[in-house]
Amino acid sequence: MKVALLGAGHIGQTIARLLQGSGDYQVTVMDRNEAALKPLAAQGLATQVVDTDSKPHLAAALRGQQVVVNALPYHLAITAAHMALEAGCHYFDLTEDVAATKEIKRIAEGARTAFMPQCGLAPGFIGIVAHHLAKGFDSLQDVKMRVGALPAFPTNALKYNLTWSVDGLINEYCHPCEAIHDGASIAALPLEGLEHFSLDGVEYEAFNTSGGLGTLCETWENQVRNLDYKTVRYPGHRDLMMFLLDDLQLKNDQEALKAIMRKSMPATMQDVVLVFVTVSGMKNGVLLQEVFARKIFAQREGEHPLSAIQITTAAGICAAVDLFREGKLPQRGFIRQEEVALPDFLANRFGMAYQQSRQVESIG
Repeated sequence: MKVALLGAGHIGQTIARLLQGSGDYQVTVMDRNEAALKPLAAQGLATQVVDTDSKPHLAAALRGQQVVVNALPYHLAITAAHMALEAGCHYFDLTEDVAATKEIKRIAEGARTAFMPQCGLAPGFIGIVAHHLAKGFDSLQDVKMRVGALPAFPTNALKYNLTWSVDGLINEYCHPCEAIHDGASIAALPLEGLEHFSLDGVEYEAFNTSGGLGTLCETWENQVRNLDYKTVRYPGHRDLMMFLLDDLQLKNDQEALKAIMRKSMPATMQDVVLVFVTVSGMKNGVLLQEVFARKIFAQREGEHPLSAIQITTAAGICAAVDLFREGKLPQRGFIRQEEVALPDFLANRFGMAYQQSRQVESIG
């Protein structure tokens, strides 16, 4: 299967190696940055310098491809999806942006090819897990989804290092958050809804951020009392981000905030991804709760060390493409993450990355 992979960043490079290494995909990595493509070209992958901001250039590059895998920044998702439609390609991406997903859903109406956005960790795997657990109840009360991509060794006041896109991080901190509260769909404020919990004796906080629910609010509308998604951080992070965004008004100058963070906050490959889902409801006349909790750690060994966010994000989109290739997903139109069966995902050669993680034994 011929795959055009858009974006040669850390996640894009991981996706490229996974798909090409499987032997079932002929991958061409496309990026406007020639320097980012050089390491992949040196490893024997096909690369192409393409101005991914330009519709004509992107359209020309996609001709003859079968699948578009988009690992570009979220603000380019709509353009990439439109060009995939014009080229007659199937489309997969990692966007957490709600507006982009709604537009891609519109694009997919009546399309002869498949469009599956939100194929990463959150949205993505977290929705697959929550939907799988929720289906096991006779009636639902609460679905709570919590995800964190955290430095293993926090050292600064924010207790955070850059582990993924700064653009995506600030985007989810600044936009309204979809949720269901007391049976009604609502738009919650980002950074609100602060709560604290512990896993394995480590204290965490969680708060509202945008995009993590994917399409679950629509899927479970009128069937659940409460459904929400929150980002997990170490205690104190939320308050400092509110100071920056609200008190200093940097939410109105996001480019300045991104520049500050890129300049002063080191990235890290030593991270941990936390996945924590709780679902409660009635089952056989009894009120029960089920929990899914995992920690995925960075892989420091081997020729290409991988951060935990690289592992989990790349595994999500590669598994989606692979399940599609195997005919286990719809072959045209808009595909929701919750259409992926969790057992199929975890049994997949790429999705097994989540099986190899450590299951959390104690939750407090």
